[in-house]
Amino acid sequence: LCTRYGDLFMIWFDGGADDPTKYGADVLPIVEKYQPKCLFYHNAQRADFRWGGSESGTVPYPCWATFPFPFSHSAQKEIVFKDDFKLLKEGDKDGKYWMPAMSDAPLRGFKGRHEWFWEPNDDAHIFPLKNLMNMYERSVGHNSTLIVGLTPDDRGLLPDADVKRLTEWGNEIKSRFSNPLKTTSGEGTVFELKLDKKQVVNYFVLQEDITQGERVRAFKMEVEMNKKWRTIAEGTNIGYKHIRPIDPIEGAKFRLTITQSTAPPRLKNVGIFNVMTKQ
Repeated sequence: LCTRYGDLFMIWFDGGADDPTKYGADVLPIVEKYQPKCLFYHNAQRADFRWGGSESGTVPYPCWATFPFPFSHSAQKEIVFKDDFKLLKEGDKDGKYWMPAMSDAPLRGFKGRHEWFWEPNDDAHIFPLKNLMNMYERSVGHNSTLIVGLTPDDRGLLPDADVKRLTEWGNEIKSRFSNPLKTTSGEGTVFELKLDKKQVVNYFVLQEDITQGERVRAFKMEVEMNKKWRTIAEGTNIGYKHIRPIDPIEGAKFRLTITQSTAPPRLKNVGIFNVMTKQ
């Protein structure tokens, strides 16, 4: 597998290659020798990302991309499993290892189902668009990657109903987040967004330049009202992406202030939106 198929993006052992000093297969040296750029998940020696603690397709907020040790949950189980996987779900803002959370869920998980494999006459259990958008905002929008379980049918193809729902989902994400009212970026602690006129804002999206790590530890978003700044949201983690819905508020001036950081903050994107949802 590691020598005959070119560059591999990811090799995933779902706990099946746990600890080579005990009962697990010693696979990591093979991967490191022949696929040095490949993501590896996971054993008692190394994990390049971590399970987000549930199969709901979501993680809580905050969710930091760093972790205190180089493996996610093969060892140190008394720490990792504590408090309903709290460490896996939230990460460790002071962790030395870059190990972002991944949120996983099957597409066919509605109405009490949790089906990773295709079955006939099961289309009613495809998640509705509303549920999928909630999943997206609470995974990607909480600084996590989202892995959606898709399965071929008895034709060897993705079911038509799945393709239709995935298309609707992609279109809704683009509809909501492709047209910001205003954006800015750069290095600093204060980022102002000035509109030509007062407009309703009900979402903001923040992104750090994660090539420099997660530097932000606390922030607040404000709107100018009657020549005074009013706080409309506060938070801690930003990371790769933080999507925040807020109560609709009208204004022409908005301001993001980084109130705590470990180094000069570098923001790749600060955007405000008036999102019109279909749900």
